[in-house]
Amino acid sequence: MPSETMATTSLLLSFHCSPAARLHSAAKKPFTPPLPNFFFPRSLLQKARVTLSAPLLSSFSSHRLSKNDSRDDGDDKFALSNSSPFDSFLVLCASAALSFSLFVTDVAPASAFVVTTPRKLQSDELATVRLFQEKTPSVVYITNLAVRQDAFTLDVLEVPQGSGSGFVWDKDGNVVTNYHVIRGASDLKVTFGDQSTYDAIIVGFDQDKDVAVLHVDAPKDKLKPIPVGISADLLVGQKVFAIGNPFGLDHTLTTGVISGLRREISSAATGRPIQDVIQTDAAINPGNSGGPLLDSAGNLIGINTAIYSPSGASSGVGFAIPVDTVGGIVDQLVKFGKVTRPILGIKFAPDQSVEQLGVSGVLVLDAPANGPAGKAGLLPTKRDAYGRLILGDIIVSVNGKKVNNGSDLYRILDQCKVGDQVIVEVLRGDHKEKIPVTLEPKPDET
Repeated sequence: MPSETMATTSLLLSFHCSPAARLHSAAKKPFTPPLPNFFFPRSLLQKARVTLSAPLLSSFSSHRLSKNDSRDDGDDKFALSNSSPFDSFLVLCASAALSFSLFVTDVAPASAFVVTTPRKLQSDELATVRLFQEKTPSVVYITNLAVRQDAFTLDVLEVPQGSGSGFVWDKDGNVVTNYHVIRGASDLKVTFGDQSTYDAIIVGFDQDKDVAVLHVDAPKDKLKPIPVGISADLLVGQKVFAIGNPFGLDHTLTTGVISGLRREISSAATGRPIQDVIQTDAAINPGNSGGPLLDSAGNLIGINTAIYSPSGASSGVGFAIPVDTVGGIVDQLVKFGKVTRPILGIKFAPDQSVEQLGVSGVLVLDAPANGPAGKAGLLPTKRDAYGRLILGDIIVSVNGKKVNNGSDLYRILDQCKVGDQVIVEVLRGDHKEKIPVTLEPKPDET
């Protein structure tokens, strides 16, 4: 019965029916609406021939198939027709199973659309990310406000005159930064990582070492101090991290290594040299000043202070005050509001002037009579009645330690305390003298 045959779909399926079912269908032919012909290319037939399971193939092995040899666009196609609703239903089920198997089992063509998981971070990258996330809440943004009077309206306004970074020192609300960040401020604002801002007051500052301490009344949960490390055992090549607010971009992380140790820079406020400074190639830009320099364990090892750059931007040479120096200064500022540092009470000539004289040492230009050096009898430089210059004493050693320039003198005094008596050896005329001097604090610190 050619009218009752139908072309197969993707597999050459044989439908197994009982003899009774075949007799029934031959004797009684109810009218059924014609089903649409399904056409599949031979490539799909070959692919699907493998995907369908063997039980499905064997269960329909007795069905009659006929091949329709018609071709369309160069592909062989098969037409399928059914003689009864039951057979048509079976054919439709087989077609659905074939289509489902193609989508489920043949995943190679769809692999291009699969979204792969992101590449896992390396262990050092994870450590850096973790360090930044843990230490960022401890770093603050400091805004320096100054009072200005409008030239036209004569109104007094508070305008930002500078900004910098700082970090939480303890749970009492003390924040450490550079002195040059807060210099000349009439008001100070401290902004935390969650953008909450608080007014700050100055606890104390040390101009010579460029360190200042502020106090903020912030909730305890916002005050997360940075663990204090040790800077005495640092090594060149050690990895370091700088967190700050360069150019107003809050909480920026830069990384680098320690490029050098025991450097010397001058204080931005007084010009007094700061010894044992850490040199790093971590990018430090305007706005990073006062921010923390951390080691790979997240411990504080210094305060980012200055850069060496003709353009004012980072040139790969940054400097940080070592934490061993900062720790003692902050403790004194918190307890007493000031740093008591001994002085000789002299003014001395620039090192270049002494070099032109062909001698090494520190030339005393002035020694006030009420100062330690004046009381001890050191002679200042002066002019005689005819205007000729009479050189004062030239300090060549203190406590037996040779003094070649002003930096050497400061380095020796930093190791002394107020009230200590030192032996100052001076070159006076053509001979040397040793003079005992009792060190005193600065007049404005008494």
